[in-house]
Amino acid sequence: MKLQSLPLMRTCKQAAALLVAREDRALSLSDTVALRLHLLACKACPQFENQLITMRLAMGRWRNYAGEATSPDTQDLKPD
Repeated sequence: MKLQSLPLMRTCKQAAALLVAREDRALSLSDTVALRLHLLACKACPQFENQLITMRLAMGRWRNYAGEATSPDTQDLKPD
């Protein structure tokens, strides 16, 4: 029996696509279960998941920081 013939088995490429898709939308129940099973069995994909989480947190902090900063072009428009 081939490993890919099992309905909930995913390749690393498919798991990576699901991890990226999860950033934008909710996954279906079958995709969520398949992804969790893959993450339990794989050594590399949990590291990729951690990298995505780190990037999401960093971008969130950067957006907050960027929102507080004023650009040089808008400094001249502020009333004294």
